[in-house]
Amino acid sequence: MEDIFEFLKGVLINNNRPWFQQHKDLYLKAQQQINILAEQLIVGISKFDESVRGLTVKDCTYRIYRDIRFSPDKLPYKTHIGIFVCPRGKKSGLAGYYFHLEPESADYFGGNGLHVGMYAPEPWMVKSIREDININGEAFDKAIKTAKNFHLDTEHGLSRLPKGFPADHKYSEYLKLRDFLLSRNIPENILFDKDLIEWTVEEFKTTFDFCQFLNRSVLFAIENGEC
Repeated sequence: MEDIFEFLKGVLINNNRPWFQQHKDLYLKAQQQINILAEQLIVGISKFDESVRGLTVKDCTYRIYRDIRFSPDKLPYKTHIGIFVCPRGKKSGLAGYYFHLEPESADYFGGNGLHVGMYAPEPWMVKSIREDININGEAFDKAIKTAKNFHLDTEHGLSRLPKGFPADHKYSEYLKLRDFLLSRNIPENILFDKDLIEWTVEEFKTTFDFCQFLNRSVLFAIENGEC
């Protein structure tokens, strides 16, 4: 873990190609550690969620290089690390388990944390999930409460209930969601602990029902040609 943060702190201060090339050894050490973490997370999560079994490190990790072709921000490298263990891999669009690391002051995702679910899903996915919540709101509510150490991200939710749903719906606040995401910070005392991955897997395990609910809704839409 120390190698990862040494590299991230360096690239945060020196986000340019000459520095990166001169310190390629730092990147390679960090990448090796990231791959080990990804392998451990895949194995650990697959013990309670069989839908991620068989994933590879490549299925769950991201390139350090930023796509700057259409961005006003021309800094070439990311200053954070993410591992997304998700059914069918990171590009599937399905809900999954995201492990995030960033150095202090990077301010990309608000610090080191665990995030589960979907961020900015496609409109047809949102529609299907809302319809499921409309019918099975109690199960969705229970899934959120089971993940007792996580909080539901409501930052980008609608201010009004979307059309087609009853105004007095018991779970109207959930129907306003546009992201379906549970989050929690990684405590500083855990971050460099030898049991970090074991702790992370146990925390992710509490979000299994939430993840399953979302993926059931999305897969139903796919199977019925609603996407």
